[in-house]
Amino acid sequence: MIRAYAFITCILKGEKGMDYVTYGAYDSATSAMSKAALIPSIICAIIVCVIGIIAMWKIFAKAGKPGWASIIPIYNLYVLYEISWGKGILFLLNLIVFIAPILAIITMVKLGKAFGKGGGFIAGLIFLPFIFLLILAFGSAQYVGPGGAPAVAEAPVAPPPAAE
Repeated sequence: MIRAYAFITCILKGEKGMDYVTYGAYDSATSAMSKAALIPSIICAIIVCVIGIIAMWKIFAKAGKPGWASIIPIYNLYVLYEISWGKGILFLLNLIVFIAPILAIITMVKLGKAFGKGGGFIAGLIFLPFIFLLILAFGSAQYVGPGGAPAVAEAPVAPPPAAE
């Protein structure tokens, strides 16, 4: 009853001291605290994004793809799928809502295999991708090809024997 009285009084006086959605008192200190808590969260999110872009840049460069592709939102998925699956166009399967999480796990498995990594490292890519992508990017891993199969090079042809 008291809250209703305060609400009606504020409306009649034209004051903006009440939150008309929740009928609670509007406190500018609470608003300032929520904004102050939001700023560090945004800064942390930006730092995580920048580190992720750097890691993907290095991974793309190791795979022989342009590093700048990690900055372009849709194209980076295309290149990631090209590195891990061999066919970049498969990234369009992410548009199917229920398949996308499963596809992300399979992509991490294939990415680990494409760099010659084993099951333990692949589990790390799945459960702690932020850390293991950095290890993959700045570690000694070499790109061996989609699915872990090294690119098959043709055997050099021996020159014909010299005629005497």
